[in-house]
Amino acid sequence: MSQLVYHQTVFILVPQSKVWDALINPEITPQYMFGCAVISDWSAGSPVSWKSITDGIEYVKGKLVTFDPEKELSFTVFDPNAGYMDVPTNYLTTTYRLFPMDNGTKLEVFQGDFATIENGEKRFSETSIGWEMTLNSFKRLLED
Repeated sequence: MSQLVYHQTVFILVPQSKVWDALINPEITPQYMFGCAVISDWSAGSPVSWKSITDGIEYVKGKLVTFDPEKELSFTVFDPNAGYMDVPTNYLTTTYRLFPMDNGTKLEVFQGDFATIENGEKRFSETSIGWEMTLNSFKRLLED
């Protein structure tokens, strides 16, 4: 079976440390992640959650997989409000990889494998639209 993985590369004209902070700082994430603060203690296997700062609803939940400061962050993700069964086969893995550049940071984002989850093609299409908005907001926020 072929994989269905979202992948996007963004070049951001700020230092790697600033990009990393924006990925894990619950005071910054609501500014680009649809009003949700990321909550985690960032230890291996610990929960990761995105909760709305206005209504307190958890919109995404998962577990931390990799935490390599300023280099790589990965975690599983599941939308508990989407109506899908909360089973391991419906979780995706999101990975951020950061690379220093002469004038900033290269951020690579991967999410998948949508081919293995319920209604994967539809969810891939919807997620791709959301990622475009998120990454555009993320870049603007950090570069302004």
